[in-house]
Amino acid sequence: MQTLKFGRLAGFSLFGLLLAGAALPAADEPQVGQPAPDFSTVDSQGQMRHLADYRGKVVVLEWTNAECPFTRKHYESGNMQSLQTLAHDHGVVWLSVISSAPGKQGYVDGPAADQLSKTRHAAPAAVLLDPSGSVGRLYHAKTTPHMFVIDAKGNLQYMGGIDSIATPAVSDIPKAEPYLKEAMLAVVDNQPVAHPVTRPYGCSVKY
Repeated sequence: MQTLKFGRLAGFSLFGLLLAGAALPAADEPQVGQPAPDFSTVDSQGQMRHLADYRGKVVVLEWTNAECPFTRKHYESGNMQSLQTLAHDHGVVWLSVISSAPGKQGYVDGPAADQLSKTRHAAPAAVLLDPSGSVGRLYHAKTTPHMFVIDAKGNLQYMGGIDSIATPAVSDIPKAEPYLKEAMLAVVDNQPVAHPVTRPYGCSVKY
């Protein structure tokens, strides 16, 4: 009986370790405090953009999909645009990334991406086109939106959700803790980020 009891305890302990291991980030997943993965990809106007070109500036990466209700929540309310304007006012480079594959929800070509920015009054520094999903997979981008903040030295300082309430309801925006806004302003001011890793929410990226 004692042997059986020990075996059960050992089994539970192993199961617990497996669960804990499942919660750990993958070895190749970006890590806060470490260099952000470098990339090169074309923007909506056909210009090649390299993350390394923005060294010396704070950078925000926003994964976006205009057809996703969680993305629409933040654009139709004007919340995303106000964050983009705030970024611009603080000298932050805001890059919106579209990783939807051709034929999948949210896919657009360059002219359509520019028209989308115009109609929804978006104000990113550039819209990056990633139809192969290579940049998205490099960052393990999971949802739209999924937000990242990179400091002027090129180190990742925040990754996660735009805020703390994971619903598509516009009415929840004022009640949520604005994780992305807080992180961006902290990095601009060379202050520690209060919540450097949070859970992203939204539609899955359509790789």
